[in-house]
Amino acid sequence: MSSHTQVPVPHFIRNIIEADLASGKHTDVATRFPPEPNGYLHIGHAKSICLNFGLALDYQGHCNLRFDDTNPEKESEEYARAIQEDVQWMGFQWQGEVRWASDYFEQLYGFAVELIKQGKAYVDDLSAEEMREYRGTLTHPGKPSPYRERSIDENLDLFQRMRAGEFADGAKVLRAKIDMASGNINLRDPAIYRIRRAHHIRTGDAWCIYPMYDYTHCISDALECITHSLCTLEFEDHRPLYDWVLDQLAVPSHPRQIEFSRLELRYTITSKRKLLQLVTEQHVSGWDDPRMPTIIGMRRRGYTPQGIHEFTRRIGISKSENVVDMAVLEACIREDLEARAARVMAVVKPLKVTISNFVAGESQSREAGFHPEHPEFGSRIVPFSKEIWIEADDFTENPPAGWQRLTPGGEVRLRYSYVMRCDEVVKDIAGNVIELRCSIDQDTLGKNPVGRKVKGVIHWLSAEHALPAEIRLYDRLFTVPEPDNDKTRDFCEFINPASLTVVQGWVEPAVRDAVPETHYQFERLGYFCTDRHEHEPGRKLTFNRTVTLKDSWAKDPG
Repeated sequence: MSSHTQVPVPHFIRNIIEADLASGKHTDVATRFPPEPNGYLHIGHAKSICLNFGLALDYQGHCNLRFDDTNPEKESEEYARAIQEDVQWMGFQWQGEVRWASDYFEQLYGFAVELIKQGKAYVDDLSAEEMREYRGTLTHPGKPSPYRERSIDENLDLFQRMRAGEFADGAKVLRAKIDMASGNINLRDPAIYRIRRAHHIRTGDAWCIYPMYDYTHCISDALECITHSLCTLEFEDHRPLYDWVLDQLAVPSHPRQIEFSRLELRYTITSKRKLLQLVTEQHVSGWDDPRMPTIIGMRRRGYTPQGIHEFTRRIGISKSENVVDMAVLEACIREDLEARAARVMAVVKPLKVTISNFVAGESQSREAGFHPEHPEFGSRIVPFSKEIWIEADDFTENPPAGWQRLTPGGEVRLRYSYVMRCDEVVKDIAGNVIELRCSIDQDTLGKNPVGRKVKGVIHWLSAEHALPAEIRLYDRLFTVPEPDNDKTRDFCEFINPASLTVVQGWVEPAVRDAVPETHYQFERLGYFCTDRHEHEPGRKLTFNRTVTLKDSWAKDPG
């Protein structure tokens, strides 16, 4: 079941699809999501997932999940499994079985043979360095390889021997014969097969030659009868090659490649290589660290699929630069959790308060609903006792102007409970406040005091009933909006030293049995989620801060 239920937002790709359906060019819509299983997916992939699967749903078509597994050294089953889980967690389901580029290796080989027979591909012996030299520059045309005019028979023989493993890795490549003088460098006889002895996650050691991405992708699309092949703008210059390959071959369809701008999210990075660096250098605890922009990390932090969908809807699809502030993503998550998360109280910096006039059996606990707008969420008893915890930040001896919380001699309302006055401040020998002695107005449970107005309301917990919890306060991973923009410095220098603070706090007894991935609003503190892996209901309570209650970062001038 998809959580993709938002009203569609018009954009240029949707316009193309609707024109194609209206003209009869296509009777249905077939898209694909084609990740390489060489890392975990991130927020940029989430945009692509929502686009490809979302369009297929909107037009009652289908979307394939196809792994681009043409680069065996960097690929793993772990990544492939994680990608499938991410897509399903996002609320989508691909058509039929998972597909792999390797499903088509035999056909891809056959099509390469066909290009050789047409005189449109040749085996080249130039080294990678020599090929670069021969390729020319943006202002100078390339020059033909001395092996470009090999006969068809010689090329067929050499290509078959490449497959048979006669030559060393890198000794030869198969190149398409297009145009060495083309203004588009991608058309200057691109390599379409290389020799690489690497164990493949699906085909094992059956192959020692592997097709290149540009060659593989367009043929895979065509074999699957994809109608609209959507990719990011860096592939725009590759589109002529996509079309050239398909124009030479007897394939069942010719999909249309359409490019859109990739997502750049401020205060984070989305380069797979740099994300891997964060993991391997242990700047984070792993790919699913809640500070990571990976889908698995966002999930562990407590982001919701619905919030991510709304984010991708809000930022839109276009060809113009798509640099988005982190505050936009956080706002979408906050808005989704506002309606979804039960509200409870927690204390992260506890200060002990003793109620001097507490009377056992007379001073009462009170029932409170879990959400003011959702009575169906139910309610719980908020227990009251002689000793309570309040937030240390809610008390000061030197209140600034406008302070509406607790001060010596001042009063506040305890949320869902009595009005309380601070009568005495207890300090240790260093002068630190370690306890407050307070009294309650017994006549204020559920009603206002007579003759005076109490402005402030603070959260609190009964010390007798509160449960200990590990509370992880997450913040942005980087201190600057574009951490990898400065080419003279390592992006890791900009890691925010305060991106994670772990505190031992207290929570209401009502959350004792919450299962992993349960969302709460801790009143006045933010939205939190029970950890996927290190939270054990009734035994070890671990909460990750998903997002604060309001944007605590100044808006970017940019």
